Amino acid sequence: MPIYEYACHACGLEKEYLQKMSDAPIAKCPSCGSTDYVKKVSAAGFQLKGTGWYVTDFRNKNTGRPDSKPKEESGTETTSTDKTAANTAATTPTTTTVPSAPATD
Repeated sequence: MPIYEYACHACGLEKEYLQKMSDAPIAKCPSCGSTDYVKKVSAAGFQLKGTGWYVTDFRNKNTGRPDSKPKEESGTETTSTDKTAANTAATTPTTTTVPSAPATD
């Protein structure tokens, strides 16, 4: 649940409330009872983690690219078993057999 900040323009009270996003705003100052109690606009208190964000990948970088190398496309990536099979197929000689002609009398 987010924390909302409220301020009373009549008495100067500033207070924080833990409210659901669906809750109605508080309309009356708890200190003086004035209806001049408004919700303040404040900075969000969350942090973006992981890759792809300015804070983690692009700040103070000369290249402007993330540290990690780009991954190969999934269609072109080969595994070690694929490479082994390809090497075996390339080094194994293939023989073809031609059926012999039927003997004639």
